[in-house]
Amino acid sequence: MRDFFQREKPDYVFLAAAKVGGIVANSSYPAEFIHSNLAVQTNVLHESWRAGVKRLLFLGSSCIYPRQCPQPIREEYLLTGPLEPTNRPYAIAKIAGIEMCWSYNRQYGTSFLSAMPTNLYGPGDSYDLNNSHVLPALIRKMHEAKKSGAEEVLIWGTGSPLREFLYSEDMAEACVHLLELPAPGFAKLIKDSEPPLVNIGYGEDQSIADLARTVARVVGFRGSLRFDTSKPDGTPRKLLDSGRINALGWKPRTRMDAGVALAYQDFLSRYPA
Repeated sequence: MRDFFQREKPDYVFLAAAKVGGIVANSSYPAEFIHSNLAVQTNVLHESWRAGVKRLLFLGSSCIYPRQCPQPIREEYLLTGPLEPTNRPYAIAKIAGIEMCWSYNRQYGTSFLSAMPTNLYGPGDSYDLNNSHVLPALIRKMHEAKKSGAEEVLIWGTGSPLREFLYSEDMAEACVHLLELPAPGFAKLIKDSEPPLVNIGYGEDQSIADLARTVARVVGFRGSLRFDTSKPDGTPRKLLDSGRINALGWKPRTRMDAGVALAYQDFLSRYPA
């Protein structure tokens, strides 16, 4: 890591590398989730400072916010209540990354910014049923059920939790937008008095049940949906307040139906029937 940064001397760094997954993965591998994420971000942030990086964007997750949080979630709600137990090791690692960005900014004068995206989906996603997030897992479940002629698809939880989803290409545009901000706009996000934190969301949420119906419609699965209420739901609702980045000139462009259709085409291209 040190050799790379000293050799390449990058001006801008997007720190998107992380060990991620849904409820099953977080519950199964808590030690790996906290260890891997702390190791990656600690090395990249420190070597970015040593190499004199001009601007850095550290990507986290909306799970950094308290489980029972006022909605929509504003940046200042960080560390105001207990975290969701099912992904706490991952959330704590990401919170440590935010604190590290803030600390280096204050002590060394760096320009390290933390961006907290909502749930992402799109091309290149993982469709592993044991380790993926909910939307790609639903795409695979619906596709396999349609292909096999199954009459129903089983979904974890009650279907009632509300979630927000953002298409990955929109997220990429938001990241570039932030690091290309003119100095006055970027300076508004880097203050000694508060964490350098900005939310990136779609602006609307929906229940897991409604999401499952959308995926079923796009995939063409016409069977029934059965919810396994013995499985955990996770956080009841996570809708980000994206007013801070919206005020700086960015808004998402891809609507859910269109985004899910693009994600399904990506799945078909990588897992042909």
